[in-house]
Amino acid sequence: MRRGISLVMASLVLGLALALGAPALPVTGAAPIVFGVVLVGPHNDHGWSEAHYIAAQYAKAHVPGARLIYVDSVNPAAKPGVTVPQVVDNMVSQGAGLVLTTSDDFQDGTLEAARRHPTLPIINVSGDHAWKAGKDYKAPPNESNFMGRMEYMKMVAGCAAALTTRTGKIGYLGPLVNDETRRLADSVYLGARYCWTKYLGKDPAALKFKVTWIGFWFNIPGQTLDPTKVADDFYTTGYDVVASGIDTTEALVEANKTANAGGKVWAIPYDFKGACREAPSVCLGVPYFNWGPAYVKAIRLVEGGAYKQYWDWNGPDWKNIDNPDTSAVGFERGPALGAEAGARLDSLIRGLGNRLIILWKGPLWLQDGSLYLKPGEVATDLQIWYMPQLLQGMEGPSR
Repeated sequence: MRRGISLVMASLVLGLALALGAPALPVTGAAPIVFGVVLVGPHNDHGWSEAHYIAAQYAKAHVPGARLIYVDSVNPAAKPGVTVPQVVDNMVSQGAGLVLTTSDDFQDGTLEAARRHPTLPIINVSGDHAWKAGKDYKAPPNESNFMGRMEYMKMVAGCAAALTTRTGKIGYLGPLVNDETRRLADSVYLGARYCWTKYLGKDPAALKFKVTWIGFWFNIPGQTLDPTKVADDFYTTGYDVVASGIDTTEALVEANKTANAGGKVWAIPYDFKGACREAPSVCLGVPYFNWGPAYVKAIRLVEGGAYKQYWDWNGPDWKNIDNPDTSAVGFERGPALGAEAGARLDSLIRGLGNRLIILWKGPLWLQDGSLYLKPGEVATDLQIWYMPQLLQGMEGPSR
């Protein structure tokens, strides 16, 4: 019978599901939409993956009957040999009618899975394979992408760092090096430089901004630099604020240890709205993603039969950047942020929102001295997305 499933097939599905770390769901007829989410890290990492897991719960609450399958820690260290196409195959066998793969590291695997399942709506976060105006458009019609315009909130984070530092030395704990991570690091620097010069009236040359890349989004022993050591090295060499670009909270944890030993240091974690709770006394705030509305959009498009390929780069709701129903990115202020600094952040946010402050504007030079933006030139989405280098004034490798 088409609506039945043999015990042998059921055991095979269950076995593969358990091997991949996903709960096996019963196969039923006329079921509500099942959506699958593939996470690169643990679903409770206090960072990128947890933000996606929370978004999936938001979507379940806002789309009646929607059911979730998720597999977390899909990376070589945690699940050697497990690939994105294998995970997607398993989700399809459990009835998934939509799959979201939530890492740029999953781009190639998502493309393979989309081609393998041409009728399955599949979305990679972030990625650009579905961006027709982009440099790497290659997605089949069933594959889409969305991403949040985190660049704005990274500027806010950079401002908070510049307004707080007492040494004038800001460290940036970076993941792997690519277009996305360069533009995010550059955004932190632009925000820091603006607030350092405009609000504090200081010489931009006196601001030290160093980037250290660990090699991936989180620590993989033996394959990446140890982010705990990188954070410690910053703090022990006079960098009193460390902004994180990785998925986990080592910068915050090490700042807390240093502060408990008598040091005056601070940290800015990344990705997850609740990250400051881990060490509130040293947390200046966290630029975070709010994926819930984008998840709901995708599910409703599929449920309504209106899904077709799209590429979204979703910005903040400038009326309230922390509105959970409308803003794709936000900035949660930390307890360690001073009142005066907070008022200046308000000014920066207002200026960014009404475009009286545009930080991706020339003249700007790249790290190698080549001109990136001419005087008065405002960067296009293409110029920002495909960021080729760190900016002049930043220390650290661009590749």
